[in-house]
Amino acid sequence: MVMNSNTTTDNAALAQQQKERIINPIERPTVTQELSENVILTTVDDLYNWSRLSSLWPLMFGTACCFIEFAAMIGSRFDFDRFGLVPRASTRQADLIITAGTITMKMAPALVRLYEQMPEPKYVIAMGACTITGGMFTVDSPTAVRGVDKLIPVDVYLPGCPPRPEAIMDAIIKLRKKVANESMQERGQVKQIHRYYSTTHEMKVVPPILTGKYLQSGTRETPPQELAAATGMPVSPALKASEKQEVNRG
Repeated sequence: MVMNSNTTTDNAALAQQQKERIINPIERPTVTQELSENVILTTVDDLYNWSRLSSLWPLMFGTACCFIEFAAMIGSRFDFDRFGLVPRASTRQADLIITAGTITMKMAPALVRLYEQMPEPKYVIAMGACTITGGMFTVDSPTAVRGVDKLIPVDVYLPGCPPRPEAIMDAIIKLRKKVANESMQERGQVKQIHRYYSTTHEMKVVPPILTGKYLQSGTRETPPQELAAATGMPVSPALKASEKQEVNRG
């Protein structure tokens, strides 16, 4: 009889413990003296990369319709501030440039100048098909740059026309992973080569078609002969002279 009472008491205590575990599955933290639980052990690379990937400051730069998607990402709907991204209007304070839009040959020197003014380490995201390959302007445009990587080094390519803000967030996440795997010793070994790319064209210079002389001609302001005869308008001297020349030719 004593054994039965003890067994019942143990079962009740076990059931109570299981009930408490279900209600409170997480135990209260206790203060320990173990080194691994009181000291954060890491490397300088990990700490340095963590601070950089958590505070990427993009430059406010855009040339075409892709920047509208980038501006939408700044808004409250997508809120890219949660990644630590703070848009900056100064190149001295930015370490990320998103080339949002078509880059033309006229804009290329300005883009290279902005990239040179950014402090190291700096990163580039090529956003949109026009930035990556020239997009719709690849075939017949004499001014569009066929790839921004011919001007500045690109870290992440973001295709689309235009990419959605969710795609920009995915590109930033991939860039954060790339930053996290970098090493301070290997950073100086990566250098850009073949920055400028140009080819000799075979275009022939032709005389201009619209010279403005047509607008200055006297016969342009003269109505047709049939219209002048039907409306009773006086015939201008220029039209009479042209008619006389046609008669003399005949």
